[in-house]
Amino acid sequence: MSEVITIANQKGGVGKTTTAVNLSAALAKYGKKVLLIDVDPQTNATTSLGFNRNDYEYNIYHVLIGIKRMSEVVLTSDIENLDLVPANIGLVGIDKEFYISENTNHELLLKKAIKPMHKKYDFIIIDSPPALGPVTINALGASDSVIIPIQCEYYALDGLAQLLNTINLLKKSINPKLLIKGFLPTMFSISTNLSKEVLENLSTHFEEKLFLDREKEFIIIPRNIKIAESPSYGKPVIEYASKSKGAVAYNDLAKCILQEEY
Repeated sequence: MSEVITIANQKGGVGKTTTAVNLSAALAKYGKKVLLIDVDPQTNATTSLGFNRNDYEYNIYHVLIGIKRMSEVVLTSDIENLDLVPANIGLVGIDKEFYISENTNHELLLKKAIKPMHKKYDFIIIDSPPALGPVTINALGASDSVIIPIQCEYYALDGLAQLLNTINLLKKSINPKLLIKGFLPTMFSISTNLSKEVLENLSTHFEEKLFLDREKEFIIIPRNIKIAESPSYGKPVIEYASKSKGAVAYNDLAKCILQEEY
């Protein structure tokens, strides 16, 4: 059975998609079969792997409304072991589709769609939209765990209580096994006191939920120009600039997650 991990934060611009894409690519690099599912209407995970709207006809929207099976919309990426289920702007109106349908288990549609994929993949990574709407609820309902990127800037922890409350409510209702895999500090700048303060706050309140590298140091994603550039080339940073600090950080994150398997 594969492990399903959602990357979630209702705030935008925190490195959520960057984390989903680069963690997926790093796990694939280490020989794991990975399926990245883009459920964000902005489709940034899809374009970050080099795909555009002309490359596919069907996407996760058609899976959620029951027109296609997930296996029918999977795309093979240029990265060995990494496949993609693409997204489309049509996801913006998916909540309306849910509630006019006859299916009453709207929160479990994605879980049901993913089920046949478990035997083929070691990891299924879901890039959720920056909102706590029906699509994100579906992603969390289908997942074993969630990784929460936290931007190391002003208002970093704003809204976090709401996300944690949502996770707790889901554990009491549709997904009792859902766990917080960890908090991931992103856009960290070693030259600013603010980044250091955010990391200190996270370590104070969530130390046991921060990822550690082999030297037992916190894994942080730096503010890095190569990370920012790589989506425009349709590549994860570990492919675009494999020796950059951003690539090293995401490789460390993948290794940390792989260590948890053993």
